[in-house]
This record gives sequence, C-alpha cells and structure tokens, in this order.
Amino acid sequence: MADKVIKADQGPSSGWPRAFGLFGIVLATSVVHPGVLIALPLLLLIAAHGLKGFQRVVAAVLCVMVLASGIRDGLWFAERAWALLVGGSFLGLTMLAPTWTLSSRALGAVLGAAGVGVTMMAIRPEAWTVLDAAILDGIQIGVDTTLDGLRLLSGSESLSPAIFAAFQEAAEAQASVFPALVFLESMAALGVVWWARTRFLGEGDQGLAPLQDFSFNDHLVWVLVGGLVLVFVQFGEAFARVGSNAIVFMGGLYAMRGAAVFIFISGGLSLFGFMMFSLGVVLAAPVVLGIAVLVGVVDTWLDVRSRVRERTS
Repeated sequence: MADKVIKADQGPSSGWPRAFGLFGIVLATSVVHPGVLIALPLLLLIAAHGLKGFQRVVAAVLCVMVLASGIRDGLWFAERAWALLVGGSFLGLTMLAPTWTLSSRALGAVLGAAGVGVTMMAIRPEAWTVLDAAILDGIQIGVDTTLDGLRLLSGSESLSPAIFAAFQEAAEAQASVFPALVFLESMAALGVVWWARTRFLGEGDQGLAPLQDFSFNDHLVWVLVGGLVLVFVQFGEAFARVGSNAIVFMGGLYAMRGAAVFIFISGGLSLFGFMMFSLGVVLAAPVVLGIAVLVGVVDTWLDVRSRVRERTS
C-alpha cells in the first residue's frame, strides 16, 4: 500500500500534524516554559472573542491554572511578562492586519515584543544581568538532571570527562543564544495557539497553512548577513553574541523555509519520509539542518516555488 501523504486539505483532522510539529519545535527550543508561552496568548485571543460557550470557559480556566502554577521567583515573572508582550502584540496585529499571514503576524509579534524588551533592558541594564544569570542557572539545572539520569542508567557514580565536558559546552552555547531560541519558540508557540484558537472558536481545524507555503520577507536575509559580519569581524564579545543570536534565529527560519521548498517540490511528505527525516535530524542534525538552511537561503533569490508553479501552469 502506498504511504499516506500528509497534505493541506485531507479531512477535518489535517491540522493535527502541523500543530504537533510546531509543538515539537516549541519543546526543542524551549527556554521559556512552553505552557506559559501557549496559555497566555491563547487566553488573550479567546477573551477577545468573549468567553461564551463551555469550551471557551474551560480553555480559559486551564490557561489561568497554567499561568498561576510554579514558584514565583524572578524568572516566573519574566516568563509571563514575555508571554504577555508576545501575546498582546500578536492580538494587536491580528486585529490591525488580519490579511497578514500567520507567520508574518507571529514574526511581527516576536520582533515587537523584543523591541519592548530591549527598551526596558536599556533603561535598567542590571535587569539583563539578572535575567541572563537566571537563564543560565535554569539551563544548568536541566543539564545536571540529565547527567544524573545518565549516571543512573549506566550504573556508575561518575561519567567520563568527555561526556561531562560536552554537556557543559552545550549548556553554555544554549545560554549564549537563548534570546534566539526564545524567539523561535515564541513563533512556534503562536502557531500552536492560533490552531487551538480556531478550534475553541468553532472555526474548524484549518488554522495552520501547509508547511510548503511557509515563507517570509526576503529582505530578512540581511539580518543573517549582519549576524555573520558581527561574528567574524570581531567587534567585541557583546557584538559577537548579538551576531550569533541573529544567525541562530534566522537559521531556524531558513531551515523551515528550506523544508517547505523540499515538501513543495516533492508534492508532500509521506509517513515513511517523515520518519526518515526525523531519524536524520536525530542522527545527523547539523548536516540535515545545514542543507535545509542552504536551500532556504537560495530560495530567497531563486524563489523556487514560484518558478515551479510557472512551469507547471
């Protein structure tokens, strides 16, 4: 039997794979608590339409429960402040620019929230130092938990220095580019939120467009170029960090764009193809993601999908 192909309009549940895929990205890039980053924007979107109906009330109550949970430390408030900025910006763009694509509104919301965040950090520079340290501590706790789990599985009281060093380097790298990861996580979370919102408002299961249609403004390639310049020209550690975050953020967007081009050209993604792609990401993530980024960047100038459409029309 031929593999089932996952395309845009194949029944009422065709939005589920896209929502799960985006949620996977949220988990993979998780720095801010995923529940908070989904619950607060979803609460804003549902409240904007009025809490009428059992489903909306239940969804709102669950969102409030998620937002109220956790230990109320500085990071707890920072996560909810960021989610509020992103959710509020997204709601505003949805109302003011309803014709924009979901990806454009999500990107605009993240950049708008980032602008407010940068302004606040400029007013109170010590806040950035505290936040940076808190994020590093949180990542370190996660690494320590993982190492403890590996020790239990191996039945040994200590791990090899190579494994320990690799995890420490990964933690430091993740902490260095956490703003870019938060931006990517936020965009993916807004996709999940929009899908959930369409279901709770009774608008069906088609809140998310097919991945093969994913794109963004071609001029954003200069953000990637600027990031590369800041990293390689060596203006200083602070500029290098800004550059590395720009590279990671745009690299994530271009990887998605490259995947969209591949799916468009191949005519869809079979279940077997999805499994093989997932296996490739697990076993050779740098290679697979690197190819996807390259394809996405090339699409900026060649507009591969438009060329294919012209030839087939």
